[in-house]
Amino acid sequence: MCKFLSILKLIVVSAMTISFVQSVQFENCADANTIGNFSLVEVSDCDLNESKCVLKRNSNATISITFSSEEDLSELKAVVHGVILGMEVPFKLPNDNGCVNSGLECPLSKNTDLKYTATLPVLKQYPKVVVDVKWELKSANQEVVCVKIPAKIQ
Repeated sequence: MCKFLSILKLIVVSAMTISFVQSVQFENCADANTIGNFSLVEVSDCDLNESKCVLKRNSNATISITFSSEEDLSELKAVVHGVILGMEVPFKLPNDNGCVNSGLECPLSKNTDLKYTATLPVLKQYPKVVVDVKWELKSANQEVVCVKIPAKIQ
């Protein structure tokens, strides 16, 4: 009976580990000089039980980042790169101004929960590829937050 319980415990722990490994993990890619933290990342239609968010070509994806800053911000700019095989490829956003049509109005107060939202087109001509989306929010060329979103374009 004791051996059966040990095997059962091993199966349960293994199943929990497998589910944990497969869930989407939003990675903090900030450097030591970053002045903020993100607390929540949301990607439209992303199945959090999968290892990557699926971005469907010929559709729009909405990204929301809840964050706070250690400093007051007079401006906010979004900078996005696709990281493929370690190479960063710049991605042009329709609107990179984080203070306009993003749910935020500048100036932004420090130590406050802020929610930035952007909708971007996933164009039909994009290749079907696995990519990490590196999304940075900056103010006066200083990084506020940086998040890596594991994704695949289908």
